[in-house]
Amino acid sequence: MKTTVLQKPASFYDEFVLKGGSQLQSTHYCPGCGHGILHKLIAEAISDLDIQDRTVLISPVGCSVFAYYYFDVGNIQAAHGRAPAVATGYKRSNPDSIMISYQGDGDLAAIGANEILQAANRGEQMTVFFVNNAIYGMTGGQMAPTTLIGQKSTTTPRGRTMQNEGYPLRMSEIIATLEAPVYVERVMLTDPKNIARARKAVRKALKIQIDKKGFSFVEVLSACPTGWKMTSIDSKKWITDVLSKYFVPGVKKDDSEDRDPVITLHPDPHFEEYHELLDIKSLSDKIKGVKLPAIKEMVDEIKIAGFGGQGVLSMGYALANITMGHNYKVSWLPSYGPEMRGGTANCSVKVSDKRIGSPMIDNPTVLVAMNKPSLNKFADLVQPGGVILYDSGLIDTPPARDDVTVIGIPATDEADKLGSTKAANMVMLGAYAKIRSYLSQDYVLQALPQIIKKKSFHKLNEDAFLRGMKLIK
Repeated sequence: MKTTVLQKPASFYDEFVLKGGSQLQSTHYCPGCGHGILHKLIAEAISDLDIQDRTVLISPVGCSVFAYYYFDVGNIQAAHGRAPAVATGYKRSNPDSIMISYQGDGDLAAIGANEILQAANRGEQMTVFFVNNAIYGMTGGQMAPTTLIGQKSTTTPRGRTMQNEGYPLRMSEIIATLEAPVYVERVMLTDPKNIARARKAVRKALKIQIDKKGFSFVEVLSACPTGWKMTSIDSKKWITDVLSKYFVPGVKKDDSEDRDPVITLHPDPHFEEYHELLDIKSLSDKIKGVKLPAIKEMVDEIKIAGFGGQGVLSMGYALANITMGHNYKVSWLPSYGPEMRGGTANCSVKVSDKRIGSPMIDNPTVLVAMNKPSLNKFADLVQPGGVILYDSGLIDTPPARDDVTVIGIPATDEADKLGSTKAANMVMLGAYAKIRSYLSQDYVLQALPQIIKKKSFHKLNEDAFLRGMKLIK
């Protein structure tokens, strides 16, 4: 006997874990909101088309951003309006991926209008789902580029007028005028018949990308009962009776049968060719007579933290350049408060023999703490088996952990003996180099003057680096 199992698509998470650890069995969207319906249509298509492991969903700010709570695919959050730009970069770096840009009208048609037009005009290989509810839903119900003439919002309490705010933008029609887009359609989520049409459009838009035919765009008229101050039933009726009369559903462009798969005529050069093509001299070109150690299989995630003015960011920047010169994959991500000097600062450096997916570090393998607040903040986050290097000249209490290697280095005191406390960061760099033992001392000593240009620091930095190495027994 055949059994039908009704369950969430595999491309949804089994549990929806929100910030703070709370779990939901259904979406968190307001009753009557169309996001949940569209999520389901997209998730079913991803599963049925067997592209879950290839899919990356880009969501910017607004209600759209919460897609990452639900979709068990690659998720990237983009700045307001910038999802098409992020999708472009990722797709070009990973041509076999399936890119979904999931955006609302206050995002795509306002601050992101130029982004979407340029991506569409270039015919980027992506699928865009544009949720049009004619209002800024998340931030309080302000007028959006798609708000109708006469429609009231918190910023148009008397209703939108052509004289003050201009006409609503019909994004599907605008994009359909461009040469490059393959498929543009507007659908609405009102009743089973129209939801079925939306389901078909979602699948077709994704299939066009799977077949490498180009850019596809699906606009979805969706209810926002909270923003519209209506019931769920009245909201759907308003889409049918009012919204769809201005934003008329239907296919605006479909060249899918006439387009051949896109073939890259000029493949991107291998990264090693870029220096030659652009005539860029790398740091290693300036290092003479140094034989580099063989590359190790490794991933080292280093958090360097302290006060502004202690050279925290400079140490990270130097380490990133030096390790890159040793032919490792590297990322450097600085972070500092509003006060550069005297304020808090930290940076994250990742070093790996393989490609790095993200520069973010949640649990470092190495912590270099230059002051007590930084040690208190990050010590508990270090991975078991990791290393904590702290400036014992400024920090009187070592971290109370027995599952990591804790080493106190009097970096500031040693730098002061050499002539300037500003070299404490180089003392720490020397200690790190000795502990990890994958860097060439000769290379570092030649590289530091190339990285930190101030000549008065050259001898000081060299002495401080060597002192840091000697302090590790």
